[in-house]
Amino acid sequence: MQSNLITLAVISATSVLVLGGLYLPNPSTRTAHGQSVILDNSTITSTVEEGKVFQPHSKPYNLTYGEWTARWWQWAYSIPREVNPAYDDTGKYCSENQRGPVWFFPGTYGKSVIRECTVPTGKAILFPVLNSECSFAEFPELKTVEKLRICAKTFQDQVTDLHASIDGQEIPSIELEKYRIQSPPFYFTLPENNILDLPTNTTTAAVSDGNWVFVKPLSPGKHEIGFRGDVNSTANNATAESFAFPSGWNYSTIYELVMK
Repeated sequence: MQSNLITLAVISATSVLVLGGLYLPNPSTRTAHGQSVILDNSTITSTVEEGKVFQPHSKPYNLTYGEWTARWWQWAYSIPREVNPAYDDTGKYCSENQRGPVWFFPGTYGKSVIRECTVPTGKAILFPVLNSECSFAEFPELKTVEKLRICAKTFQDQVTDLHASIDGQEIPSIELEKYRIQSPPFYFTLPENNILDLPTNTTTAAVSDGNWVFVKPLSPGKHEIGFRGDVNSTANNATAESFAFPSGWNYSTIYELVMK
């Protein structure tokens, strides 16, 4: 059955939207738009040990990690393509539809970016290093939630490398692997000109899988968040334009933040 699902996923043209991003594998440098900055290796320590991120089994703001990742997808799908932060090169749309105690950040598709964003003090930040999602609307052949779970897991299993940092402090990859979270089933509704190119007002059930970082509220002032992952490019036949696999999102995403 799982083998059949993999075959189905590969041939589907509008299968899975993966909005994860990527951070450079070398923690001492960052590059976007041809720019490189050298970071002091002495500052590269574990942000997990310093308590800057919520632990995977915690319940930030009374919701589980999985429930928050479902809300991230609902947020991402609620925004039309022309103002969707996932396709924003500069960060000018980073505040789109942000509400509540947690702000959601996406990665970048097809190229590395540096985004500038002002975030209200006291807000936590949730972002995926790489993530995957399957819904009945995208996969009408799948008839049960369990098949959606297998579908999302199959795509996420292609991820091979994970990198993320906060203020130049690298989160060890062994820690990031612990933050692989599969969501409970959830629903989303698509707006006009949506990023899945499905009919307006489509409502569907879905399940997601991904590697996430959930940052506790940062102190007032300037901060930087960066992330990057990689995938096994030989595991599928996706083209550069396809949303079906994480491979299109394997670029560096850097957020230059002002918390105020």
